[in-house]
Amino acid sequence: MEAINKISPEQCISMADIRDEIDLLDSTIIQLIGKRYQYVQAAAKFKTSETAVRAPERFKAMLLRRREWAQEQGLNPDVIEKLYSDLVNYFIREEMERWQAEKA
Repeated sequence: MEAINKISPEQCISMADIRDEIDLLDSTIIQLIGKRYQYVQAAAKFKTSETAVRAPERFKAMLLRRREWAQEQGLNPDVIEKLYSDLVNYFIREEMERWQAEKA
């Protein structure tokens, strides 16, 4: 992944530098979550049932993969699983609303 920060953690000389870089990261993360949401919304047109929208097997596999990625980055997999579980459950609710509206 391409660096999005202006300076590296080692180059920070103050808490202001640290906070600015964290804000930049968080802004980018939220933009990427927004992009992910757009794909979720686009997926609704390919779903043929409520079960397809919920995709329980895909959800389970996705969480396992995110746990692996967390471990690779030295992060707590339980925390990352919870984060993605909450995020994706929210997206599923949004996708379900869109799917139901399109099928009505």
